[in-house]
Amino acid sequence: MMSFIKKHSAEILIHLLFWTLFVFISLFVFTPYYWAENPFLQYFFILIIIVYTNNQFLLPLFVKKKWYMLYGVVFIFISVLATQLYCNVFARCGCSIMKCLSDYLWQTLVPLLFFSFIWMLFRFIDEQGKLESITQERTEMELRFLKSQINPHVLLNNLNTIYAYSIDKPNQTPNLILKLSENLTHVLYETNSEKVSLEKELIFIQNYIDFQKIRTEGVKEINYQYKTDNNQYLIAPLLLITIIENAFKHSIAHSKVDISINATNHQLHLISSNQFNINTNKNSNAIGLENLKKRLLLIYPDNHSLFVHQKGDIFTVELKIEQL
Repeated sequence: MMSFIKKHSAEILIHLLFWTLFVFISLFVFTPYYWAENPFLQYFFILIIIVYTNNQFLLPLFVKKKWYMLYGVVFIFISVLATQLYCNVFARCGCSIMKCLSDYLWQTLVPLLFFSFIWMLFRFIDEQGKLESITQERTEMELRFLKSQINPHVLLNNLNTIYAYSIDKPNQTPNLILKLSENLTHVLYETNSEKVSLEKELIFIQNYIDFQKIRTEGVKEINYQYKTDNNQYLIAPLLLITIIENAFKHSIAHSKVDISINATNHQLHLISSNQFNINTNKNSNAIGLENLKKRLLLIYPDNHSLFVHQKGDIFTVELKIEQL
């Protein structure tokens, strides 16, 4: 609403300033040369009708229909006709057609050209605003879609773990439920924001890894470490969990999963590596990593690097984000 008011206020101001300057020049600069009785004042009101008829009706119509050549012909015709009207009816100079055009055409042509340009300028600004709004809306929709693909999958894994341990190890169930509650709170109330504090993301990740340690006890070795010089760094929600989840999802039994997160000097560096079965897993084509690439391009288009390395049966993902 405020941008609408500012835009139209600027447009009105431009119109008022132009007409003030134009009338001043026409009456006080060229009067001795052109008129004895200031016929411009009589013609001025007709000129306003011509200019705003062009702006409100002719120009929008011809541009919408893309009749640019025809509009050019109409524009010239109106300018010449209006100039002849001024010469023969108001100024009564008795000039020839060419003399009339050379002396008085500018009075009709200048306002028509100026306000046609202003109309096209503000139309361009409106179109750019609409384009930016559509782009932003599309980006937000895509981000919501990508996050919706992530959230249920992470939570479903946690629920499966709780279900399994409620049968085999019920004494660990309350602690798991508490961790799940914290992660649910994070997903439901934090991930709607464009950015969240790194501290909250690290708690979410720690809870997820705790689930994995319990679920894979005696089956996988998990080495997780993180370092940060400021927990209040801001980061896009549920961004890092994709890499971490992918490492667990595709790692084989009796293997090691290494995860390292370092957030210092406003830069984040995450390295994740796991051993996988070359014959059955295609980690590089995982849906989670494809979604991550899309989110990074949308949120950190020029401030990130994502490297996927595969050496033998070791799969490594390295993410760097600058300007946290």
